Amino acid sequence: MTPLLYLKLSALMFMQYAIWGAWMPVLATRLLGPLRMTGKQTGWIYATLPLASMISPLFAGQLADKYVDTGLILVVCHGFGAVLLFGAARITRFKPLFLIMLMYTMFYAASIPLVNSLMFSHLTDAEKQAPGIFIWAPVAWALIGYLLSGWRNLRKTEGDGSDCLKFAAILSVMMVVICMLQPATPPRGAEGVPMLKALSMLSDPHFAVFIFVSLFVGGMMQFYFLGTGQYLQDRSISGKNVPAIMGIAQAAQALATLFALGLLFTQLGPKWTLTLGAASWMVLFLLYTLKMPKAFIIGGQVFHGLAYVFFMIAGQMYVNKVAPPEIAGSAQALIILVTTGIGLFLGTQAAGFSMDRFKVNGQINWSKVFLVPMLVTALGVIILAVAF
Repeated sequence: MTPLLYLKLSALMFMQYAIWGAWMPVLATRLLGPLRMTGKQTGWIYATLPLASMISPLFAGQLADKYVDTGLILVVCHGFGAVLLFGAARITRFKPLFLIMLMYTMFYAASIPLVNSLMFSHLTDAEKQAPGIFIWAPVAWALIGYLLSGWRNLRKTEGDGSDCLKFAAILSVMMVVICMLQPATPPRGAEGVPMLKALSMLSDPHFAVFIFVSLFVGGMMQFYFLGTGQYLQDRSISGKNVPAIMGIAQAAQALATLFALGLLFTQLGPKWTLTLGAASWMVLFLLYTLKMPKAFIIGGQVFHGLAYVFFMIAGQMYVNKVAPPEIAGSAQALIILVTTGIGLFLGTQAAGFSMDRFKVNGQINWSKVFLVPMLVTALGVIILAVAF
């Protein structure tokens, strides 16, 4: 891999996750706070990405595998995405915000597996080279979190929280330019229906176990995104500092990606790497459940970073390892469908329901809320250790 190719692929990965990281961790604070939406409404806003991930990646993977250059699809997705994000920042009512976020996430969800497949298609040794590019995902997520916190502290106010959507829109415009500079990634001319071939991989029992656990464990991540911001503020932590505190997870993710992911994946294999990832989420939710001191909660953000690396990213590497090259786009779309799609949708609904169910006199009982994902991730750890 040449230095120029590394720079292009790294910039692509960086911008993809900078956009996501600009709004995903903190939008719930705007919805639950200034806009006074319910937990259920907040859950439905966050459900737009999972809903979109059940649909648009399937079509995008088909296009990339058979008909259109992957980079061109990415340009279109992020171009429309920028326009929709600027519009979302101006909306304050639930129904129109839900609709515009659903339209936006249709485009963004389509781009997630394509960034992965574009990267993998230009690597000669993915298991060794991919971590060096994946590292820019947490760096981007953490950096945008600190920039947003710095911006809010500079203004000495959180405002109405719409700045997270505006940041994401500006980054989307920049992403369009980055996509235009990517190396040509033409379709490989897969025969038949690539997605059906990807689904046929479920005939392998080990792959089927992986998909089953990914569905439920990955979905529990939504408890983290929907609940952490408000949970920290309920623990008397200033909302201005929430993005920076949650950015600790991305700092840990960056270090784990650079120094541990490749080593664990090659030495321990996918089984124990994924098991360690699920266990990391279990520990984080246990800390939340036990109402640990604030220092432990802040430090515990590290476990989310470790979980994302060793479960989500390692899962994408595992899919690339076992999938035929001619259906690379559809195989990556399949794991996005399962985790970011069905999994996060179920997780969103469970999180929104739990926050409403365990609210008394306007106060959420967070110990009961986070007991749900703690138990689910613990079950995932057992299944991976025994059956994968």
